[in-house]
Amino acid sequence: MPRTARSTPPTALLEREKSNDEIYERIYVAILEHRLHPGTKLGEDRLANIFNVSRARVREVLARLAHEQIVDLYPQRGAFVAKPTPEQAMDVFEARRLIEPAVIRRLIANLTPDKVARLRQHQELELDARRREDRRAVVRLSGEFHQLLAQLAGNSALARSLRELSTLTCLIIFLYDAPTAISCRADEHSDIIDAIAKRDATRAEKLVIEHLDHIEKSLTLHSSPVEVDLEAVFKD
Repeated sequence: MPRTARSTPPTALLEREKSNDEIYERIYVAILEHRLHPGTKLGEDRLANIFNVSRARVREVLARLAHEQIVDLYPQRGAFVAKPTPEQAMDVFEARRLIEPAVIRRLIANLTPDKVARLRQHQELELDARRREDRRAVVRLSGEFHQLLAQLAGNSALARSLRELSTLTCLIIFLYDAPTAISCRADEHSDIIDAIAKRDATRAEKLVIEHLDHIEKSLTLHSSPVEVDLEAVFKD
C-alpha cells in the first residue's frame, strides 16, 4: 500500500495557532505601547529564544504582522517594525478621515444601550491611565477606542481596516509627535461618545474629523533612530 502523508493532529494545530496568537499579541501590544519603536529590527533568532519557539513559528507571526503593514520585511535584511514616512503618515490620516465617519454612521444606525456602555467603560480605562500618567497605556487605549467604534459598528471589513490604520497611527505618533503635544485628548473621546449616545450622527462625524485633524496637526515630521533591547521588552 502506498504511504500516506502524516498529518498534524487537530489538537496540535490548535495549540500552534494559540501559541502564534499569543506571540502576535505580545509583539502587537509592545508596538502599540511604544515599547518597540518604529524601525526596530525583529531578529528571528532573538525572538525565537525569547518566546522559546522555532524560527519558523516566529517567521509565521512576522508574516502576519507584515500583512497588516505593522512590520516591514526586507530580503536578506529581515523584519523591522514599520517606520512610516511623512507622506505615508498623511495617507493614513486621509484614509481615517474617509473611514471613520462611515464607522460612526453605521454604529449610530445600530446603536444599543450596551454599546454606549462599552464605549464609556473603555473611556474610564483611558481616564484611569491618564490619572496614573501611564503614557504607554494612554496611547494604546486611545488607539483601541477607535478600534472599538469599528467593532461595535458591526462591519468586519471596516474594523479590520481601522485596526491597521490605528496601529500605524501609534507608530506615527511615536515618530512625529511634538514633545508638548497630547496626541489623543480624553475630552475629545468623551464628546464623541456623547454625540453617539444622542444619535447625533452629524455632530459625531464632525467631532471625529476634528479629532483626527488635531492629532495630525500635533505632529512634527522628523525622527531619530532608537536602539531597543528586545529581551528587555518581552521580559516577564
